[in-house]
Amino acid sequence: MAGSSDPLGGVDRHMLDMLVCPLTKTRLTLSADRTELISRAARLAFPIRKNVPLLTIDEARDITEDEVASLGH
Repeated sequence: MAGSSDPLGGVDRHMLDMLVCPLTKTRLTLSADRTELISRAARLAFPIRKNVPLLTIDEARDITEDEVASLGH
């Protein structure tokens, strides 16, 4: 796994590129603070704990329209 100097906060870029939302199968976006993977389509944020994305609906939280808008394109 990536070291502490990794700009993705320990999440490997290649792994991030392969991950999709378990609900919509769409691309995920890394949050600005690098603690969550965001599914714009499902309006869900999946936590990253100890550099491991938890991609289950039970672990996800709903995100607001404002949060989605702040992600940009």
